[in-house]
Amino acid sequence: MKTAIVIFPGINRERDMARAVKTVSGSDPVMVWHQETSLPKCDVAIVPGGFSFGDYLRCGAIAAQSPIMADIAREADKGLTVIGICNGFQILTEARLLPGSLLRNRDLRFLCKDTYLRVERADTRFTRAYEQGQVLCVPIAHGEGNYFADEDELTKLEGEGQVLFRYCEQFGTLSESGNPNGSINHIAGVMNQAGNVFGMMPHPEDLIDPTRGGTDGRALFESVLERAA
Repeated sequence: MKTAIVIFPGINRERDMARAVKTVSGSDPVMVWHQETSLPKCDVAIVPGGFSFGDYLRCGAIAAQSPIMADIAREADKGLTVIGICNGFQILTEARLLPGSLLRNRDLRFLCKDTYLRVERADTRFTRAYEQGQVLCVPIAHGEGNYFADEDELTKLEGEGQVLFRYCEQFGTLSESGNPNGSINHIAGVMNQAGNVFGMMPHPEDLIDPTRGGTDGRALFESVLERAA
């Protein structure tokens, strides 16, 4: 099983992501610079968090035009598993590999704190190691994490079961106070219609090892790496 992690100028979570992949899979991922025109042969491509190109223009908008993204799109069309976390999620939406967009947080403030997530589906390649309805505690760190989709997109997302995680209260209840950034329908993570591209704003790579704060994020990597193996 081979994993590629894509790096853009300003991305700063690639080492955390690499540590998570190595901890779960036992293999070191390949680091791929954004100016490359093709991915190495891999089973999973991950776009990590940070501030690509300084978050100038819209977050992820410049990175989405990088040469490597054209090949990621081609490989995704062939079924490659692609994951975007935080800024990576923003990049995937800007590249139209995922529906919707990420807007400024509801209160127009950068948020860095733990938040609760509810697992909406446990039958996808990204969530099979979780249980449906399970509540996780995962950190967020973003200024533009307010997920938005227009009425048609939202109807399709919900109807096709593309929402995998929602922001919630500690025991799974959906509420405005449990929605840290104002995301529509409390959406924290979505996948594409084909089920092989996924993005989320919270940082599961931070919660892989119990000695580093918890393991609520580990099952996502176990789900993906088991599926790709």
